[in-house]
Amino acid sequence: MGAPLFTRRALVLGTAAVLAASRLGVARAAVDEGWLATAGVGDGFAAVGVDAAFAATPEAPSTDRLHGIEASPTGPLAVVVGRRPGRIALVFDHQRGGIVARFEPGAGRVFSGHGRFTADGRLFLTNEIERPQAGAHGMGRGVVAVRDVAAGFAITREWTSAGDGPHDLMRSGNALVVANGGIEPNTPEARDAEVTGSAITLLDPDSGAVRGEGRLSADLASLSLRHLARDGRGGTVVAAQDLLKDGEARPLLFRIGTDGALTAFDAPEDAWRSLRGYVGSVAYDPSGRFVACATPRGNQVAVWDADGRYLGAVPLADGCGLAAGREAGTFIAASGYGEVVEVAARREGVAITSRRSGGPRYDNHMVRIG
Repeated sequence: MGAPLFTRRALVLGTAAVLAASRLGVARAAVDEGWLATAGVGDGFAAVGVDAAFAATPEAPSTDRLHGIEASPTGPLAVVVGRRPGRIALVFDHQRGGIVARFEPGAGRVFSGHGRFTADGRLFLTNEIERPQAGAHGMGRGVVAVRDVAAGFAITREWTSAGDGPHDLMRSGNALVVANGGIEPNTPEARDAEVTGSAITLLDPDSGAVRGEGRLSADLASLSLRHLARDGRGGTVVAAQDLLKDGEARPLLFRIGTDGALTAFDAPEDAWRSLRGYVGSVAYDPSGRFVACATPRGNQVAVWDADGRYLGAVPLADGCGLAAGREAGTFIAASGYGEVVEVAARREGVAITSRRSGGPRYDNHMVRIG
């Protein structure tokens, strides 16, 4: 197991230092209601807070590129995980701003870019990938590391992800859902590959025992299952990326059944093709009635009814960060060109209802807080 880079005492003292620095004006106050996102800032990267007016404030600077971001459900801490092959995760205070601490993956592993708090905020789970042996053609076996927040995010248990190249993970309903992406598109391992070996695994959230699995049909074997979203009532979707660049219109959004079975959402062939084989983020709106996907390659945000009916898309150049908005039927999306937009979904269609430019180079992910 990998050793954390701080102790429980350091975590407590670090949080106190952040609070004290804020009172002295050393740290810049952050938003505690709005969104958290990852972004490119200056010559480096950062976790940023985005307020109700879509103004961004850097909160946790990094020399490494960051990926998934997650806020604790019970306090001011948030964690941002390094992009695969990530070797660092940053813990910061999203109410006051400032890094509290950092931790590494387990020995011989790298982060996949995602981690999640449990509902009580006591544990943090990270998907990690074993480094394959030299010459091996694959992404490496997956491990779910269970970390104790109060013990400095130290690993206390490890479970198999039951697949290769795990990417996202999320508790939904009575299961811990893991998206084992298999061979990741646009990597050296993907060269000449046509089958990812991707799968959805359902784990028991207490023991890590495998309770179900979902695989795609042979005609969709080139898809890597990557990002997850939940509606808060047990409904879960997964978005995919395609190894192949053959122009075929393959579905890239799937509903996950309680047994892990995958059911494709509907859309016209031209709509699937316009995503250009790549979905970077997926989210439910606050009501759970709508699902949206953002694609930086297709330069758009596409929206469906939660029952799988395609509603339409709005343009967003290099848009990837995506999260639930503040009101039912809304999403917030951000782009690599510094734009943040609100997208409104109705049964009759989709529209951009507000926009702000001039922000940082927003990266892959956003999450709503407050």
